[in-house]
Amino acid sequence: MAKKKSPAKMSIEEAMEELQGIVTELESGQESLEASLTSFERGMTLLRSCHERLDAAAQRIEIVTGAAEDGTVRSEVFDTTATAETGAVDDD
Repeated sequence: MAKKKSPAKMSIEEAMEELQGIVTELESGQESLEASLTSFERGMTLLRSCHERLDAAAQRIEIVTGAAEDGTVRSEVFDTTATAETGAVDDD
């Protein structure tokens, strides 16, 4: 069996593709219990890696807030704080 690439060395697209393959395998029910557990563990590692990358990407997102008169775009840093944590939830 070929050694699998470390999730840290994979692109997020590669990790998600492998994760989809694992889900398909597990849903088929054709694997032995031991093979299913090994696949599940690999899937959880891939999932964790994908979440970490997506969280990092979210921190880099900027929200476009409008354009200045000279045409330049104004933006602000994306606030990743949940609204429930800030007390900023509107109760309409």
